[in-house]
Amino acid sequence: SRELFVLTYGALVAQLCKDYEKDEDVNICLDRMGYGIGIRLIDDFLARSAVKKCRSYSETADMIAQVAFKMYLGVTASVSCSNAAGNEFSLILDKNPLVDFVEELPAERASLCYCNLLCGVIRGALEMVHLAAEVTFLQDRLKGDAVTEIGITFSRKAEDRKHKRN
Repeated sequence: SRELFVLTYGALVAQLCKDYEKDEDVNICLDRMGYGIGIRLIDDFLARSAVKKCRSYSETADMIAQVAFKMYLGVTASVSCSNAAGNEFSLILDKNPLVDFVEELPAERASLCYCNLLCGVIRGALEMVHLAAEVTFLQDRLKGDAVTEIGITFSRKAEDRKHKRN
């Protein structure tokens, strides 16, 4: 459940910080864990939401922001397209439940991307529906930014990339 996940997420990040000296290693680990969750979560999402296939990157970004975030985190995000090609989007969260019990990052952990798990989840889920994307945190309230912003840059479809290698 969402509540259990939020309560235990802080303990997970704290343990990773003990296990790894460098923030970059923690960030990579969180992304990999999220990716594993995303590739499994997409089946649940598709079954429970009964959504139709998205016809554009814009529809996909809206689906993540309005349906998936609501279903799994209990919040929605606003979406803005940040380029003319229509393949770069920002998801802006006014409220991020993963940080409900975190006031600020310690000074020695300034480069920690505390919620990097979300980037991995989104990237993994998108890959499973044959959409390759780079997903990164652009702004983070835990680092003093005004909002929490996740950037998604869609590249070509994953299957196109596979065919070009053969």
